[in-house]
Amino acid sequence: MRLLAAVLATALAAAPALAQAPAAPPPAKAPAGDGQGLGKAALGEIKGSFPADPANRALMNAVSNNDLKDLSYNREIYNSYDDIFSDNVTAKGITNQKSSGRCWMFAGLNMMRPVVIEKFKLESFEFSENQLFFWDKLEKANTFLGAVIETAGRDIDDRELQALLVSPVPDGGWWNYAVDLIDKYGVVPKEVSQETKHTSSTGRMNAVLDRMARADAVELRKMAAGGADSGALDARKLDMMKEFYRVLVLHMGWPVEEFTWRVKDKDGAIHEKSYTPKSFYGEAVGIDLRDYVAVVDYPAFPYNAYYEVNYCRGMYDRPDMGFINLETAELKKYAMRAIQENEPVWFSADIGKENDGDNGILAPGMYDYESLLGTGHDLTKADFIRYREGSPNHAMVFVGVDVKDGKPVKWRVENSWGTDRGNKGYWTMYDEWFSDYVFNVIVHKKHIPEKIVKLLDTEPVRIPAWDPMRSAFDQR
Repeated sequence: MRLLAAVLATALAAAPALAQAPAAPPPAKAPAGDGQGLGKAALGEIKGSFPADPANRALMNAVSNNDLKDLSYNREIYNSYDDIFSDNVTAKGITNQKSSGRCWMFAGLNMMRPVVIEKFKLESFEFSENQLFFWDKLEKANTFLGAVIETAGRDIDDRELQALLVSPVPDGGWWNYAVDLIDKYGVVPKEVSQETKHTSSTGRMNAVLDRMARADAVELRKMAAGGADSGALDARKLDMMKEFYRVLVLHMGWPVEEFTWRVKDKDGAIHEKSYTPKSFYGEAVGIDLRDYVAVVDYPAFPYNAYYEVNYCRGMYDRPDMGFINLETAELKKYAMRAIQENEPVWFSADIGKENDGDNGILAPGMYDYESLLGTGHDLTKADFIRYREGSPNHAMVFVGVDVKDGKPVKWRVENSWGTDRGNKGYWTMYDEWFSDYVFNVIVHKKHIPEKIVKLLDTEPVRIPAWDPMRSAFDQR
């Protein structure tokens, strides 16, 4: 009885507040007789369009009892496929991001691996993704909380704020995330900072981090609404960041500050030297990543212009993701030039489309759903992403191209899904697939005409934070 009384007292105390809350708007009602409902006549016509005759029944039995991929697999493409390429980048070893959304980071580090292998005459080499991931998560938490303070005066239903709340501390990222992290924190060999249970499978850790971030957002917005000044908000955020650091250490270990790297090269000589992460990057890689340019094929926006995506960054005090928007033919041209000069090329694409993951083939029509189901829904590349049919949701590295009569026929792709998938970790991408599903390549500016590079100096056109180009990577 005491418990019931307490519950009733709580409900009665809350009643006045509930009464004052604004009423939700009534649901929209369709005008009477507008013809949009499924009436008896419409249903009869729909049902009559696919009768239960023997042919349709056999098709229904086949489809309902089998995997669509098995039924629609295009044997002609498989039989004509080969993995021979006219131009190849010197690359060794396949990495594995496992159950995480770190493809952008793996692709960025994999792009630099051949430099280290060649410089130190190694059989193979891999950077530590664990080390860079630690700083990535810490910086993303700080970026999110900084954005919460920045937008504290906005309504909670503000569209940009809602986009940030979807995934406060995500795994996903873009090329610029990797560039900024390496510039600030450097890199270390994998053996110095190994993967942990939570970097190999990030789901539970991410749930903890996202809940922490959202709870902190509630507190910071309440403080701001109560009149707290910027000094008080910043001081509280610093305490929150200390908590993020502690939780990240528990999941990933302490980040490496100094280390000794001891390695034997192909000739049997031993290299041993002490480094900091930044000094190791300077000696082992030494590439100025700021010389690389993001070129994107995003036909929803005008070409030959420079764009930046709001809140598309991993660090609060670094620029948003910027790119030059060009037609697909230009992306292919610059990527081919880089590969032919033995340079791997970072790129992003919609990996979920027309992907034979067992054999490592990316080809339009790889699964002939149209012939099987009688469907055909062609979308332009602009509408493909605008209407969220797909997105640039995975980053990989081009390490080869097959050129005939001066034009690319197919591309060799190094993935980060281990050697058990694809063709021992590699994929063959047909050029038509590139046209349909590749959105972004990263190449050195020397491969791009100067008049195009100069677009980087123009005032950027801003793309909102809720655009699919940003949300695709943050939500992987």
